[in-house]
Amino acid sequence: MDAGNRGRVRVERTAKRVRTYLGGRVVADTTSALLVWEVPYYPTYYFPLADVDEATLKATGTGKHSPSRGDAVVYTVASGMAEAADAALAYPDSPLEEIRGHVTFDWEAMDAWFEEDEQVYVHARDPYTRVDILPSSRHVRVEVDGVTVADSRGARILFETGLPARYYLPKTDVRLDLLEPTDTVTHCPYKGTAEYWSVNGKKDLAWSYRTPLPESERVAGLIAFYNEKLDIYVDGEREERPKTKFS
Repeated sequence: MDAGNRGRVRVERTAKRVRTYLGGRVVADTTSALLVWEVPYYPTYYFPLADVDEATLKATGTGKHSPSRGDAVVYTVASGMAEAADAALAYPDSPLEEIRGHVTFDWEAMDAWFEEDEQVYVHARDPYTRVDILPSSRHVRVEVDGVTVADSRGARILFETGLPARYYLPKTDVRLDLLEPTDTVTHCPYKGTAEYWSVNGKKDLAWSYRTPLPESERVAGLIAFYNEKLDIYVDGEREERPKTKFS
């Protein structure tokens, strides 16, 4: 991958084939996508204009300005029977030369995204985010307000770039009588769809992936707890609560 930077925006080329759909039709299909870090946490895809179905783009006549990317032309995307207002942007005169001649689409406005032939959810995958899941015999105990809610020597520890280690525990080692399911559902492009529980009356302190994505299958059906919001003891030592966006 070739990388470039301007200000706080990072741009890289990816060799993956990337497609996005709207109204049951392919709107853009490329093997020359750019990954652009518009926000610090994850990248977004930019498609060469030559690999976009230009018939689906309708200029709105409005503009949008970015301090780093310049002035954008705003498009509504119309495909099949579907229409997504203001869902595409192009920066023809951007100070970032790499993104000139490219179009980016609002992720949530589109019907589906694919990297090669695998559907991707939430946002483009960051090539610098890695997920490692390792079995561990370390003694892990989870405590909420002085009450032990889990005690295990069969944890699987999930190490994800930029986040604290997460301890996924067998349900047989968790006080399920203290857990109450909530209606919260979240999605992760690396792990899949999670369901949540309140713990001892405190909402959404625990979660699980029933059917995780292939790279995270080793945590299927296990329960994890927010290190940031409760106390976790590992081999008898209480870990310091980390400060993250989930704190």
